[in-house]
Parts: sequence; C-alpha cells; structure tokens
Amino acid sequence: MQLYSFFNSSTSYRVRIALALKGLPHDYTGVNIRAREHRNADYEALNPSRGVPLLRDGELTLGQSMAIIDYLDTQYPETRLIPLEQPLRARVLELSNAIANDIHPVNNLRILRYLQDELGVSAAQKDTWYKHWIHEGMMMVEDLLAQHGGGPYCFGDAPTVADCCLVPQIANAQRMGCDLSAFPRALAVHAHCQQQPAFVQAAPSAQPDFA
Repeated sequence: MQLYSFFNSSTSYRVRIALALKGLPHDYTGVNIRAREHRNADYEALNPSRGVPLLRDGELTLGQSMAIIDYLDTQYPETRLIPLEQPLRARVLELSNAIANDIHPVNNLRILRYLQDELGVSAAQKDTWYKHWIHEGMMMVEDLLAQHGGGPYCFGDAPTVADCCLVPQIANAQRMGCDLSAFPRALAVHAHCQQQPAFVQAAPSAQPDFA
C-alpha cells in the first residue's frame, strides 16, 4: 500500500489517522502542494483530483480522503471508523461531512491562493475570510457534539471518521491563529486524541516530508 501525502494537508492527515488506527503499513510519498507538485503531469495521470491524498492498494488507485477512508473501512474492517449501526452511523457521517464538505472546501490552499493571486485580496482580508468560515463551521460542529456526542472521542469511547476529520481541522485552525475558545467540546476531543499513539503517528511533524 502506498500513500501520496503532504504533511500539512488536512485531508492527507485524515487518511494518515485512519491508516494508523487500523495499523495498516504503507509506503509514504510526499507531494509538495506548496510547490505545486500535484500539478506535475505524472502525478495528474495518477490522480484526476489533482490533489492529495492518493492511495494505491494493489490495482486500486483512489483519491479523495472520504472515499479512501470508506474503502479502508470496507476492505480492512478491523477498527471500524464508520459505524454500521444506526443512528450512530448517521451522526458520525453528519459531523464528518460538516467538516469535509462545509468547513474545509472554502479554506483549502487553492481557494486561499485564488483569493490572493486572482482576486487581489490582501493578506489581512484572506486571514479574515479564513477565520470567519472556521468560526461558522466550528459553531456547527460544537452544536453537533453537544447534542449528539459524548465520551473522550466525538462519539463515545472509540475513534471514528469524525475524529479523523476533527483533529486535522483544529490543527489547521490553530496554525492559522483562530480563536477556538468558544468550542470547548471540540477542543477536549482534540486534546484527548493528541495523547493517542495513532494520532501522534499521523501528525504533520511525524511525516518524512515535514519541513
């Protein structure tokens, strides 16, 4: 199994957590999206999504973090991350998709680059944009955790794909200087995860391309 990843990519971080939680060995190939290596012709031929992560498992080549985690859960179900039983499954996917579909897309690197390089917004305006959408999204996440979560992880005593999504999103927000004090439940989950070996193994600073 081979993972194409960038150490500071939150979507790659999600998949690294999933692989670590499942104990799946893999080779790591760094793709520097800051240097636009994901736009190289050879890489584009592998990954039509033109981004990271990308997983190769035998004959399968798969992009998009949520699709990869779903695949891993199906093929390697030990330490299941997407519960089978309802309504827990729906709640886990609700929170996961709130992060993956609502928060992350408006704040990923290509969007921020477009704002600055094409639309000419200032660095301060870009920072305001980022912090606004983080606050809006994390309010939703905090409410979902308050209403339906519980336990040291997002949903009980075992990690799920929701934790795989939440931890990288908080890491991004902290790196960008966002005030997260209004989200104590999310921060408590993040703090708990930071003490767990799989999350430590998956952290940006533990990756071979960390710089």
